[in-house]
Amino acid sequence: MSEGPFIEYIHVDKSYDGKNLVVSDFNLEVYRSEFVTLLGPSGSGKTTCLMMLAGFEAVTRGKILASGTPIHRVPSYKRGIGVVFQHYALFPHMTVAENVAFPLQVRKLPRSEVEQRVAKTLEMVQLAGYAARRPRQLSGGQQQRVAVARALVFDPPLILMDEPLGALDKQLRHQMQYELKQLHRSLGVTVLYVTHDQSEALTMSNRVAILRNGLVEQIGSPEEIYERPATAFVAQFVGENNALSGTVVRVEGSTCCVRLVDGSEVWGEGVGIVRNGDHVLLSIRPERVRINANEDETARRADIRDVTYLGEQIRLRLSFGMVDNFIVTIRNLGDSMGYKVGQQVIVSWRTPDCRAFVTDGSNCPDAVGMTEV
Repeated sequence: MSEGPFIEYIHVDKSYDGKNLVVSDFNLEVYRSEFVTLLGPSGSGKTTCLMMLAGFEAVTRGKILASGTPIHRVPSYKRGIGVVFQHYALFPHMTVAENVAFPLQVRKLPRSEVEQRVAKTLEMVQLAGYAARRPRQLSGGQQQRVAVARALVFDPPLILMDEPLGALDKQLRHQMQYELKQLHRSLGVTVLYVTHDQSEALTMSNRVAILRNGLVEQIGSPEEIYERPATAFVAQFVGENNALSGTVVRVEGSTCCVRLVDGSEVWGEGVGIVRNGDHVLLSIRPERVRINANEDETARRADIRDVTYLGEQIRLRLSFGMVDNFIVTIRNLGDSMGYKVGQQVIVSWRTPDCRAFVTDGSNCPDAVGMTEV
């Protein structure tokens, strides 16, 4: 990535009513051949950001550049961007080949070139034998491939995808994630992708931008986002998370000792500047908690409230002190089903796996908060 950014959002705002901003001071750089995902809850502004780049929504303030040139006032049809929507937007009266050919016909390419490109693109998305079918004769996954083919057929340098797998079942979603990832690698096309599915974002992306209320909370590689969340929101939104609230009573280097609401103390790794007296939210991933390991400063006795068998994992819900919903996940190695409701176990975790985020105290839960993938 030695060259400059391919796509730049610079201090972009978007308001639909002239009063309330749905996107506020949005800044993002996307480099050539990257797969960047905008991830966030409903209403976070991710689709709006995508539509402004596509030219389907106007920018209220700020600029969008492509290769250093402003494009936010260029008509959408002149931007040369491929777009794939969640509901495919295929023409029902056209065949698969006619749907894929449409962007080329609009550009008035010779018929022989159109036929050649359509055939090549359908083969690329594994639909070579479906050219004469109509959308209603295809499965959801096949329709999705047609939509991708239509976006690829005119060789755009950039493809925008807005929740393209949202209508598919779980197994087909996973298959299409793999296929889209392989297409991206083989073609080298730049992709800006929108989803609210955390696992999808982590699976497919070079980088992920976490949006909240129209602002970027954090941007980084999937590993950075998951392993080193920069804010309490990112820690709780991405993946599953145990959150304990308390007050800092001692700081030693990058670590801090936190007194929980039940009076017990826990050590955590401070994120940013942490001082004595700060209210903090401690984030601990369920898979980082150890059961009946060697006791250390974090070890505490806990009661098993629930055991859930998930195939590849065993999920335990524990309680200790004033905490009543502490989740632990254990790999199923064949001997993991010995845990029973009512059993007492010892739980512990490494201090680096417990991240402490400073809050104002008003949004700290009294015990545990958690979000699921």
